[in-house]
Amino acid sequence: MRKMLAAAVSRLLASVSQKPASRVLVASCNYSNDATFEIKKCDLYRLEEGPPVTTVLTREDALKYYRMMQTVRRMELMADQLYKQKFIRGFCHLCDGQEACYMGLEAGINTTDHVITSYRAHGLCYTRGIPVRSILAELTGRRGGCAKGKGGSMHMYTKNFYGGNGIVGAQGPLGGQIFEAYNMAALWKLPCIFICENNLYGMGTSAKRAAASTDYYKRGGFIPGLRVDGMDVLCVREATKFAVDYCRSGNGPILMELQTYRYHGHSMSDPGISYRTREEVQNVRSKNDPIMLLKDRMVKNKLTSMEELKGIDVEVREEIDAAAQFATTDPEPPLEELGHHIYSNSPPFQVRGANQWIKFKSVS
Repeated sequence: MRKMLAAAVSRLLASVSQKPASRVLVASCNYSNDATFEIKKCDLYRLEEGPPVTTVLTREDALKYYRMMQTVRRMELMADQLYKQKFIRGFCHLCDGQEACYMGLEAGINTTDHVITSYRAHGLCYTRGIPVRSILAELTGRRGGCAKGKGGSMHMYTKNFYGGNGIVGAQGPLGGQIFEAYNMAALWKLPCIFICENNLYGMGTSAKRAAASTDYYKRGGFIPGLRVDGMDVLCVREATKFAVDYCRSGNGPILMELQTYRYHGHSMSDPGISYRTREEVQNVRSKNDPIMLLKDRMVKNKLTSMEELKGIDVEVREEIDAAAQFATTDPEPPLEELGHHIYSNSPPFQVRGANQWIKFKSVS
């Protein structure tokens, strides 16, 4: 009996001593607090100077950017699975490969700034503050979605974020009306940044085949423009900060073209390899992936370690798995709510369901 008790105590002490040892090993790493990096110079149009070509990245920001970009990547891969399993129906435009655009933009603005965008908006939804579970639940049409399951891939909203918009170019006039609704100055005098995410393809056509000039940052005519490396989160961050300062100083609007790349096709119905080769996609993945570029910088400059990043990866996977479980088990919104949130000040009206003889009244 004594031998059994002694063995049990020994095993307990061993297990207790192993866990602190692991934590001490990570804590003892001599991490740098920050590091300075050179970034690609932006192409300028009607500007005498542009964003800086060097920037400082703190360890805190580096870990934040890595976690959020990895979350967007994993979230989109999970959406791919849910679509193929028929949990997601209708349109679904994924943004994996473009994570540096969303993270860099968010890092360069304030949470109080107003943002509106087109479709392929899942990453921006997340960086604007919508939880993963609310995004995935919206994609699967569940009650816990950020638009209560009725907006889907293209229509997600949160405070100061006015959603993706499925009609090409719709965010332009809608954004203008949003600014006017806040009783701001004339539209032309607003501190406004127009952003073009150029992923090299318009649906299934190469931009080089469809446009006489692919210098989109010059398309504003007399509006100044920047062409930015959209695969580098630091480059996007610094360009955004520059554009924000430029506009808030009373210089008028500015146009930013973010050169990026999408790994999926235009939408989930597009395999993405009929108009480009698998080798092209793999070449970008292996040489210019935004998450890998950030990871290499962090590790080489001692802002983190591979072990610490692997720990973040595990936590992100667990978060995505839990969100997917919620998105596939949360109830769908009841059919009688089909006409809710369409009009704000109107009497209830009838909505015809799948059976034309059964009608539901909408409540304002």
